[in-house]
Amino acid sequence: MKWIVILVLAAAACGPDDKLTVEQLQDPNTCNDCHATHYTQWSGSMHAYAADDPVFIAMNRRGQRETNGALGKFCINCHAPMAVLNGTITDENAKDFDPNQLSPAERGITCYFCHNVEKVVSDHNNGLVLAMDTTMRGGAKNPVDSPAHHSKYDPLVRSDTNQSELCGSCHDIVLPNGVAIERTFKEWKEGVFSKPDSKLTCGNCHMKPSDGVIASKQGLSVISRPNGFHEHTFPGIDQALTPWPEMEAQAEGIREILEPSVAIVGPKPRTGTRSPGGICVDPQDGGRITVRLDSLNLGHSFPSGSAFDRRVWMEVTAYRMDNSIFFQSGKVPDLTDPEQIGDTKLFGLWDKALKTDGTSAHFFWDVASIDPTSRLLTGSVTFDQNDPRFDHAQTAKYTNLGNTSEIVRIEAALKIRPLPYETLRDLVASGDLDPAVIGQLKTLEPASARSTWLRSTAGTGLAVGTNCNPE
Repeated sequence: MKWIVILVLAAAACGPDDKLTVEQLQDPNTCNDCHATHYTQWSGSMHAYAADDPVFIAMNRRGQRETNGALGKFCINCHAPMAVLNGTITDENAKDFDPNQLSPAERGITCYFCHNVEKVVSDHNNGLVLAMDTTMRGGAKNPVDSPAHHSKYDPLVRSDTNQSELCGSCHDIVLPNGVAIERTFKEWKEGVFSKPDSKLTCGNCHMKPSDGVIASKQGLSVISRPNGFHEHTFPGIDQALTPWPEMEAQAEGIREILEPSVAIVGPKPRTGTRSPGGICVDPQDGGRITVRLDSLNLGHSFPSGSAFDRRVWMEVTAYRMDNSIFFQSGKVPDLTDPEQIGDTKLFGLWDKALKTDGTSAHFFWDVASIDPTSRLLTGSVTFDQNDPRFDHAQTAKYTNLGNTSEIVRIEAALKIRPLPYETLRDLVASGDLDPAVIGQLKTLEPASARSTWLRSTAGTGLAVGTNCNPE
């Protein structure tokens, strides 16, 4: 443990005699005074963006209108929770929600909202109860009392030992009809990383720990502890669609968390540490190409979160010797959703949300069920390689292709979009979304989920005896 002591206490905002008020502590700008690095990271996060996200605003506006106000605080309860807790937004006025009318203390998911949680009463739809006091909870044991606020160690926010319930309570969403449209917390609880001998929590991955200083202000005693500082960027796959602070850092955080999470790779040998290739070619089934996609140390399904909004698909192109295309699937043009191209062999991963009449649902208030044929890449459930559940990969199978001996090269890549264009266009058409937002949606292409098969190297190395690529 490393202590850094500065002898003279500050007499400014963090005054030595009186704690700040609850109102002052609710304002994230107050936290910036002593936690500047945390604040900068948070300011560019999707947590800070939650109430300003134009898609959220558009969906809430349309949902209020189409449900005659019955939607109430359902969305805002997670996107601007302090506004709900303070009574600024109620079921009665939620239809008039305007983030520009909210103060910084009530806009988005704030520092106070997470660090003032007293208990968790539900595992979905924001079951967090705040103390609404001047005590800020953290994961450092024996915290030094701050002149700005009282400090308390709380296991709920200790990343290496908690049960992820503080994060999970807002990241599982269940509709009034019982349909679970977001199941990230449930997926984690059912996976191997929630077990005591593993314990890889939400914070371990999405709030990377380091030995940085927790708080720092001229004249203030601060403490730096091993893994005591946690990044507050909260990367996932969503990105700001309008100008926002720290956008480059946000994009880099997404890349850093996505690259190690999913890959085109062959099954792991029981006696080895590396895998034979994830792309194979063989003559069976009328000529077949298979591409195996696996999650790597992922604590939940992929995609996760609002999985019926996600679009994840495989793009595969097989070439002949003269570089002509022998076979292609998943070649999706810009501004087009993968299900719109009429590709009967498309390999896609997302929840298919359905209305009561069985047609596709764009908006959650219309969702009556999730199509059981929906396909997701599940997270790890066991470390036992003898357990059949150890292999939780998904394999894209392209059959009846003809004479595959003509193929000399195959390029395969995973494509990811956080939202479907069709939903965005629907919001634009109803006048709820600025058309300019559509052009800001990015397609993510993790390098780890890109691979090449070559006839000249197939069956070599660890792939010997197969017609798979060696890497």
